[in-house]
Amino acid sequence: MKKTFYLLLFAWVVVLILPQCQNAPQEKKAKYVFYFIGDGMGVNQVNGTEMYLAEKEGRIGLKPLNFTQFPVVNVATTYSRYNSVTCSAAAGTALATGSKTKNGTIGMDSLHKAPLYSVAVKAKNAGKKVGITTSVSVDHATPAAFYAHQPNRSMYYEIGTDLPKAGFDFYAGAGFLRPDNKKDSTAMNLFELYDREGYTLIRGMEEYANQSGEAAKIIFIQQEGSDQGSLPYAIDRKEGDLTLAQITENAIQFLTRNNDNGFFLMVEDGKIDWACHGNDAATVFTEVVDMSEAVQKALDFYNQHPDETLIVITADHETGGIVLGTGKYALNLQALQYQKLSKEELTKAIQDLGKAKGNKISWEDVKNLLSEKLGFWKEVQLSEEQEARLKKAYASTFSSKNAKMEKNLYAENSQLASEAIRILDAVAMVGWTSGGHSAGVVPVYAIGAGSQLFSGKLDNTDIPKKIAEAAGY
Repeated sequence: MKKTFYLLLFAWVVVLILPQCQNAPQEKKAKYVFYFIGDGMGVNQVNGTEMYLAEKEGRIGLKPLNFTQFPVVNVATTYSRYNSVTCSAAAGTALATGSKTKNGTIGMDSLHKAPLYSVAVKAKNAGKKVGITTSVSVDHATPAAFYAHQPNRSMYYEIGTDLPKAGFDFYAGAGFLRPDNKKDSTAMNLFELYDREGYTLIRGMEEYANQSGEAAKIIFIQQEGSDQGSLPYAIDRKEGDLTLAQITENAIQFLTRNNDNGFFLMVEDGKIDWACHGNDAATVFTEVVDMSEAVQKALDFYNQHPDETLIVITADHETGGIVLGTGKYALNLQALQYQKLSKEELTKAIQDLGKAKGNKISWEDVKNLLSEKLGFWKEVQLSEEQEARLKKAYASTFSSKNAKMEKNLYAENSQLASEAIRILDAVAMVGWTSGGHSAGVVPVYAIGAGSQLFSGKLDNTDIPKKIAEAAGY
């Protein structure tokens, strides 16, 4: 009798509760997806930026960036198929496709036998409009991993020929490193190829305002005569320079035009990595702030569509092994605010001074320049040992017309500029372990539809898979 009673009770529970469970509202899929990648942006690049901003206000602590306030905050591992420390090509491929590959490889398996297709391709196949954007060249490793399939990241022309094959709607960045095939003079120029494939090539904001309205598909790069390799560092920016925030805003406007199906937009700040390769802390922190301004464009859109938008922010790897603190229980990050330009632009300023004075530069000339550009001897006090190091670098820099330059992955800088930035970073108590990548975990931030999927232990290959799940690709 008792058994019969419990069976009847269970049946009533099923009858009363099951329909309610079946009718429970399901979370909406992410109709609009933003995928931000801060190249080289490890945990300390972000934390250091927030501490630097706080010190500029005269206090110890953090001034939060917009994306660090997202409800989901996590970290991810970054190793590649055969290396504990990844390169940008393998890391970009992992973040794009969800598969590990060999260092140097773009969108292919580790044996270079089969293509790997990105989450952007899945989005396109699902009927979404797709944008791939960056602050460096459109054929650079990270953006290329979303549309290209080549065994070597240096095959820039071949990567460029893959761009129209993917058929995405909006590409943007500084330009293209190799629009002509140097191995085959009969091969079509990339810009001719893009025109044939229905892309409107737009250079600069003025052209964008005049030409984007009627374009079906767009390739948006810097204006004629600008560096095709990258946008200027934020710390060096001049009026009229194209910015990552402008690119992001234009991409949103274009991808939402006459489109009710949603979009996928990847935005890379590649210059964080470049500044880290150069061990230039002020430039790094300024660049992270610049990326947050691009993120704000996505957040503005999210606030209008909170139930249908997913924003995910991560990095492909950490660069430089940056350390916040060099022995004392203190930091002096506020000293970095007096740096007015990147190491590369400081090198140019030193070279221009040399040309103006016929390479007959006095120590007082150098002191005046470093005082103006870095705050040395004014806001930033130097020790006798630090000044002696600068004098030695000054002598080496101007001792001959062919003075030795210091090289990193993306730049060559004068010994004087390099030593000056090293000293300023030391004053700020920021250290570096290398000029290359490290295996440090990278941060992951998420907000919006499906953002809860990014909790728990993550590898970089998990991120595109979870984006696809959240969006229902």
